[in-house]
Amino acid sequence: MNTLINKQCRHYSEDESALNLSEIEQLREFTPEWQYNATENELVRVFHFSDFHQTIDFVNRLAEVVHVQDHHPQLHLSYNRCKVSFNTHTVRGITENDFICAARIDLLAA
Repeated sequence: MNTLINKQCRHYSEDESALNLSEIEQLREFTPEWQYNATENELVRVFHFSDFHQTIDFVNRLAEVVHVQDHHPQLHLSYNRCKVSFNTHTVRGITENDFICAARIDLLAA
């Protein structure tokens, strides 16, 4: 079972560090559909749908999840696709918050 879905996001201070590559790879085991984009320093997944209505329905459900967690992604939408990208701006990198939200969003797509 994915233990990340039982965790809550927390606020990070600017003096805290982002995860290192080894820590990112360990947490990716819980979110295998997500990719780490080192160039943009973000956690990314592209979701595909059959039409625009399904895409928007997904975005609306995603909005509820991230609102509760108070951790918001970058979204790029098209007719049948939604690219979701996370990073934690405060620490300028990836944190456990990004993986918590990724795991919760994976439940929406299941």
